[in-house]
Amino acid sequence: MTVTRSIAALFAVLAVLLSPSMATAQDSDVALRQAIAGLGAEKGYARLREAINVVAQTGDPRAARVLGALTEGDVYRRADDGAVVIVSGRGQQLTLHDPVTGEAIGTAPKSALDKVRVNNSVRRSVRAALGGLTLAAGDPDIRMTAARTLIATPDPDSLAAIEKAISDEEDDAVRDALENARAGAILFSGADPETRIAAIETIRNMGGQQALSLLARMPASPDQGVLQAAEDAAASVQKRLQYWGLGQNIWYGVSLGSVLLLAAIGLAITFGVMGVINMAHGEMVMLGAYTTFTVQEVMRTSFPGLLDWSLPIALPLAFLVAGSVGFALERGVIRFLYGRPLETLLATWGVSLVLQQSVRTLFGPSNREVSNPSFMSGAFQLGEISVTWNRLYIVVFALVVFAVLLYAINRTSLGLRMRAVTQNRRMAAAMGIRTPWVDALTFALGSGIAGIAGVALSQIDNVSPNLGQGYIIDSFMVVVFGGVGNLWGTLIAALSLGVANKFLEPFAGAVLGKILVLVFIILFIQRRPRGLFALKGRAVDA
Repeated sequence: MTVTRSIAALFAVLAVLLSPSMATAQDSDVALRQAIAGLGAEKGYARLREAINVVAQTGDPRAARVLGALTEGDVYRRADDGAVVIVSGRGQQLTLHDPVTGEAIGTAPKSALDKVRVNNSVRRSVRAALGGLTLAAGDPDIRMTAARTLIATPDPDSLAAIEKAISDEEDDAVRDALENARAGAILFSGADPETRIAAIETIRNMGGQQALSLLARMPASPDQGVLQAAEDAAASVQKRLQYWGLGQNIWYGVSLGSVLLLAAIGLAITFGVMGVINMAHGEMVMLGAYTTFTVQEVMRTSFPGLLDWSLPIALPLAFLVAGSVGFALERGVIRFLYGRPLETLLATWGVSLVLQQSVRTLFGPSNREVSNPSFMSGAFQLGEISVTWNRLYIVVFALVVFAVLLYAINRTSLGLRMRAVTQNRRMAAAMGIRTPWVDALTFALGSGIAGIAGVALSQIDNVSPNLGQGYIIDSFMVVVFGGVGNLWGTLIAALSLGVANKFLEPFAGAVLGKILVLVFIILFIQRRPRGLFALKGRAVDA
C-alpha cells in the first residue's frame, strides 16, 4: 500500500511539473494553426500580407515551412472546410501535408483545392517574415547571416522583426549588423526626414560597397535635407573605398611580389652567385609543381585522411627532386661551360625542352589539378580588403624561405664556401676548398629552392609542362633589377615589381603594364648596370 501511494505521489509531482510546459506547447501549436488559417482567407493581397506578418509574429520556427511553400505556390485551401494545406506532386491528384508538422494527411483531387495566389509584394513580405524567424535562431552565425541578407535586400515590412531582434540580441556583432539592417529598411520606407537622415548616417558609418549600393538605390525624397545627406554620405563612402582600393592594390602587389620572389630566389643563386644563365630554371619550378601533384594523387588514392598534409610532405620531396636534377645538370653539362655564358644559355635551353617533353610524356600535355588543403581554402575580409588564405600562406612561406636561405648563405659552412668561391675562386681553391663540388652543391641548392617554389605556385596556377615558362623572364628581371647575387636586392625588387605591376594594370592593362615595367628596368640598368644593390662576384670580376 505504501509503495502504491509513493508511486501515485510521484506521478502527481510529474503531472504538476510537466503540465505548464505541455500547456505552453499546446498553446503555441494552437496559436500557429490559427495564424496559418488566416492565410486561407480570400481578402486580397493586402490582407494576405497581414496574415503573413501574423504567422511570423508567432515566432515559431515551424512557420518557415508554410511560408516557404507559399512562395513556391504550394499552399492551397480545401474548398469544403477552408483548411490551409501544403501540397506536393503533379497531375490531378495531389498529396496533402499538414502545414505545421509537414506530415502527409491524405490526397485530394486538384479540383477540390483552391490555390493561395501570391504576387511580388507578397513574396517580399514572406522574405521579410522568414528573415525575422531566422533572426530568432539560437546560433549567432545563423542570425548574422540573416542580418546580412536583410542588409542586402532592405524591406520596410521587416522593420518590426528587426526591432524585436535588436531588443533580444546579446551578441554585439550581430546587434551592429541588425542596426545596419534597420537603417537600410528605414531608408526604403516612408519614415519622416529626421529618421531617414539618421538612417543615412548609420549607412555611412557602415561603409563599404554595400553601403554605396544602398544609397544609390534609395527612393527619391521630396525633402532636400534627406537628398543632401544621402549625397554627402555617398561621397564619404566613395572616398573611403578609394583608400581601401589603394590598400587592396598594395596587397595584390605584395602577393604577386611574393610569387616573383619564390620564382627568382633560386635564380639569384645560380645566376647571381655562379654567373650561369640557366634557362632551365623555370623547369625546376615545374618539377616541384608536378611533385606536389604526384604526392596529392598518392594521398587521394591511398591515404585520403592525409590529403591536407600533402603540401608539407611535398615540400622536402620537391626540393630533393629539383635539387637532384640541378646537381646532375651541373655535373653533366654546365661544369664544362663556365666562362661561356652564351653556350650555357643554349645548353640549358635545350635541357628545358627535354624536361618539358619528358613531363608531357609522363603526365600528358593537359593541365593537372592540385587542390588547396582545407587550411588554405577560402578568404577573409580585412575591412574592405579581401585576403585569400592561399595567397597569405604563400607570402609567409616566401618570407620564411628567404630567411632560411639568408641564414644558410651567411651562417653555414656551405654558405661560407659559396661566398669565398664567388669573391675569389683561385684563392678559395688555394685554401683547400673543392670549388667544383661547391659549384655543384650551389647549383643544386638553387634548383631545390625553385622546386619548393613550384609547390607554392601549384596552389595559384595551372600545373602544366609550360608552368615554368611564365616565370623565367620575370625571374631574370627581378634578379637583374635587385642586383646580381644580392638576396636583399632580390626581395626588394620582387616586391617593388609586384606592386608596380598591380598599380599599372588598372590604367594600362596587364600586358602593357608588363611592357612598361620592362622598359623601366632597361632604362634603369642603363644607369645602374649592377642593379639596386651591387655585389662583387665572379661575373663582375670577369
